[in-house]
Amino acid sequence: MISSIRSDYRSRIIFIVLLIFVYSISPEVKGQEPPPRPIRINATAQGLSFGAFYHGASGGTVIISPAGARSSTGDVVLLSLGIPFSAALFQVHAHRGTVVSILNGPDTILSGTPSGTMMLHIGSSNPSSPFVSTVNFNVIIPLYIGGILTVGNSAANPPGSYTGTFDVTIVRE
Repeated sequence: MISSIRSDYRSRIIFIVLLIFVYSISPEVKGQEPPPRPIRINATAQGLSFGAFYHGASGGTVIISPAGARSSTGDVVLLSLGIPFSAALFQVHAHRGTVVSILNGPDTILSGTPSGTMMLHIGSSNPSSPFVSTVNFNVIIPLYIGGILTVGNSAANPPGSYTGTFDVTIVRE
């Protein structure tokens, strides 16, 4: 009879140990995380514009901040002739919590009319890169991007209109 009681206890202990083992396994099922949600970016009519300026014998730079402020270096003189200056404006759509980084393309050469070229370096942005979207996808995040225009001397960069394009890459992290 004692051996039958021991056998019964042994069976119960094995059953309890198995029961604890089964319930200690996490019932959570793990799989691949959902794919990242895409970001959408649209250019607006507000392009990067440096306005009117005059330069002397040594040249310099014209700088547009992401806030749209304009400054110069060297012997470049900024003129107020009613010609607008502005940072480039893009509209970004990203889901809440998405980390967005901005990669500026290489420096761009702007071609002048009637002649000449100037170098454009894409500057910083507002919001600063990287940033986290705090709004829903349907809410526009305005992205302002400034730049630095390198102006040569008056012989290399005669008065005129200089145009070109630049690349900005948006990276979702």
